[in-house]
Order: sequence, then structure tokens, then C-alpha cells
Amino acid sequence: MKNLPIVALIGQTNAGKSSILNRMARKNIAIVAREEGTTRDNVVATIDNRFILVDTAGLKDPSDDFEASIQEQISDAIDSADVILVTLDSSRYFNHRDARIAKDALKSGKPVFLLLNKCDLKESLPVEEFRALGVAPENIYYVSATTGAGINRFKESLNDSLRKVHSDKNNGRDREKSSGSSLKIALIGRPNVGKSSLFNALGKKQQAIVSSRQGTTRDVNRVFVKYKGRDLEILDTAGLRKPGKREVGIEKFSAIRTLAAIEESDICCLLVDSTEPHSKLDQSLAGQIVEAGKGIIMVVTKSDLLENAEPTNFFGEENIGNRTAADFLIDALEKDYDFLPYAPVVLTSSETGENVTQLFELALQIDEARHTEIKTSDLNKILGDAIVSHPPAGLKNTRPKPKYIVQTDVCPPWFVVHGREMELLHWSWKRFLERKVREKYPFIGTPIMFSFRNDNRDKIDK
Repeated sequence: MKNLPIVALIGQTNAGKSSILNRMARKNIAIVAREEGTTRDNVVATIDNRFILVDTAGLKDPSDDFEASIQEQISDAIDSADVILVTLDSSRYFNHRDARIAKDALKSGKPVFLLLNKCDLKESLPVEEFRALGVAPENIYYVSATTGAGINRFKESLNDSLRKVHSDKNNGRDREKSSGSSLKIALIGRPNVGKSSLFNALGKKQQAIVSSRQGTTRDVNRVFVKYKGRDLEILDTAGLRKPGKREVGIEKFSAIRTLAAIEESDICCLLVDSTEPHSKLDQSLAGQIVEAGKGIIMVVTKSDLLENAEPTNFFGEENIGNRTAADFLIDALEKDYDFLPYAPVVLTSSETGENVTQLFELALQIDEARHTEIKTSDLNKILGDAIVSHPPAGLKNTRPKPKYIVQTDVCPPWFVVHGREMELLHWSWKRFLERKVREKYPFIGTPIMFSFRNDNRDKIDK
């Protein structure tokens, strides 16, 4: 599965960034309103399965209480994105803040496009008024998020730029593979969930720390360790601010920084706070990890706090018996994350060091699972048994006919099922087939992907 490049929309408030995201995503993802500053956090959408588009919060007046954290989000976007879209209102002359945003974007050395939105308005200014911002003339586009004018033409140019980015990334990965690159493990989670504490514990736990460094281009802290002969690189996505700025936003969650770490990593440790296990944001992060095809470990932090906690039944059952608070917590996680039955759950404590080393063991097992290749004959036996035990039903009273299955990729393992009327195959049978594959090959901690194709080999569905 390819790693999707990240494209960031940056600019001042009310320039139309959210409307552009909605137009490109073909649905209303971002909240759009006439009031300036509606977007306070990053909004993310996958566009045409080609790239991830991030709408950052607009830059507001310094008197705004959120100004500092918003500027940090824009900095994150510039540091973490592969392509940057500077967005302006074409009916207004640019000011010093617009110039600063454009200058910072160009200093990154990454491809920069200038989107002059609201070109449908009669007040739209000529392009000469914006060339002083320094963006290459061929990368300046008039667009209208309202009418869609100019969007397709701009996307063609953007896709050309992304193809080059994708090629450069793949070449970089090939060089890493040839030089024996390390296994990258990212710590993912909400602010204050214990990422930095676990990061420090993982670094100190191993006797052979190769090196450590901070302040990379993606604002990710890293430590290199060696475990059982393997080089492991631990990525901490906490993105610690300078001491004088930590109070602003209280370690505010940044979607784009986390996205960049997920895309870069091989395996993600999703950290869940034992004192606050039910979190929609945690579940959303888990979905992003799975969608990216990365290995995943569910890491419960602060487990030492469960020792003296009263056993709590999260589901209202009366019979508690001899079960502990930890038992009920794991039950709750299994229910909240029923879409991740293959993800191992580990209770850890950075204070006591409980189960910290187990994360390294699991990482090696998951890495092996991600590289698993199954013989075509074995796969087709699984497919045949699945068809016999539960004949596939289709939509509209049809009977799709799967014929054979092959594995086409690893990291994550990807399987393609060929047959007739595959586009009508019911989603429940697709899940049934995945369960049958996992019964034989558990694929611990890794998603497995399926595509379904008709006999003419055109991909119909995923």
C-alpha cells in the first residue's frame, strides 16, 4: 500500500480553505461559515485516494487567544506537508501576514501553489497583484470553491507535482532498504496520554542506545535502540514545545504532525489513557493507522493507577466476581475497538517499567507478519473452503462468483480476489473471508487489505 503524500491548505481566515477542501473532497467535511476563524483545528480528508488534504486553522489577529497555537499549526503544516497550498481571497489585496505565510512556505523548499479563491466575484484582482509573493507564475491558480471554477485544472497540476513527490519518496525508501534501515515505531495518542514518558522509558530500557536526536523537520523526537540484533527507531509525536510556550494550548493535538508520523512509521503504538479509555479521538486515530496500512499495538498507559482502583463494570452487568479493574478495562477496549480484533493490547507503566520491553517483542512479531507471503495454492484452499461453508451473497439478489485469490503485496499484506460480479459482493462476506484468512494466518497487529476484481481485471471495489 502506498504512503499518501500530505497536502496542506494554509492562509488567513475567511480565504475559503475549508470550502476548497469540501469542494475537492466532494462532500462537506469542514464547517463553513461567514464568520472568520471557524476552523480552530486541522481538518483532514483523503482526496481520490491520491493524497491527504489538511485544512489548517486560519491565521488570526495576534489579540486572539488562540493565535499562538494557530501559528504553530501552520508551522506544523509547512514542516510536515509534501506540498503546500497558500490560499488567498482574490478580491482583496494581500497584506503583510499573507506575505509572511507565503515566505515561510517558500523557505521550506517544497512545492508551493498559490490558490486565488473566489475568482467568481467581480471584484477579483488581476494576477499581477499577487506575483510579488514570490510563488512561481505557473503555480498560481484562480479557483472558486463555490462554483468549482479552476479546481480541475489546478488538480491536474497538483497531481503532476505529487507524482514527482511520490517518486522521490519511493527512491528514498529504496535507498533506506538497501542500507538496512531501522524498524520505525511511532507513539501515537492524545496530549498528556503519556507518550513522552513512554518514549523515555523505551530509550532507557535498552542497554545499547545507538543514538538520539531531536528537532527534525517534522518536529518528531527520536531515539535509536538495538533489540535482538534489530535497529529500532522510536518516534515520539508529542511535539514538545519550548518551555516558554508549553502553556499555550496545553500540548494541543496537531493532526498533521500525527499524520506525518503515521505515514513515516512501520508500526504505531496507539496510547490509551487507563483513566480515560473511552475516547472518540483515540478511535479516529486507530482508523487512520489502519487506513494507512500500518502495524498497530494498543498500549494502555498509567496501568499502575489500576492497581488500587475499584473494579468497574463498564457494561452494567451485576456479577463482578473476582475480576480486576484491568480486566474490565480490557473488556471495554475490545468493545470500543471491535474493528481491531487482531491488535494486541499491552498494559504499561512508565513509572514502574511494566511491560515496556514487551512492546519491542511485539514490534518484531508484527514486522514479521507484515512481510508474510502466502502461497497462491494455500490462499485458494482458504477461498474454496469459505465459499463452501458460506456461499457468497450479493446485492440485488445476485450470486457473485469468486474464482481465485492471489497476494499482490506486503506491508501490509494485500490480496486480490478475481471472479464475476464482484462489484455486487456483500460487505459481510468480505469480512467473513478476512476472518477465514486470519484463522490460518493470524497476522498479529497488522491490517490486511482486499481488492475484488471482475474477470476483465478492472478493480471494482476495496
